[in-house]
Amino acid sequence: MHITYQPKGICASKLEFDIENGAVKNIHFLGGCDGNHKGLAALAEGMPVEEAARRLRGITCGPRKSSCPDQLAVALEEYLQNNNAK
Repeated sequence: MHITYQPKGICASKLEFDIENGAVKNIHFLGGCDGNHKGLAALAEGMPVEEAARRLRGITCGPRKSSCPDQLAVALEEYLQNNNAK
C-alpha cells in the first residue's frame, strides 16, 4: 500500500512510503535535509510498522515540537489506526 502524508511542523513538505507485508518500505521526504532523510529511510527500511512508529515517536528537531522521524511515526500510527479499524 502506498501512503502519501502531509507532515506538520517540519521542513519537509511531503512524505511518501509503502507498507508491504507489515513493514515500512521506500521512504521519501520532499524538502528538508536530504542527508538526514536518506539516513532515516535507510534505518527504517524493512522495519515492522509498529516498531518504527514506537522508535521514532517523540523525537524533536531543535525548538520544534516534532521532527521528520516523529512525523513518519505519526503517519505510521495513522496507517495503523485506519487499518485496524477495518
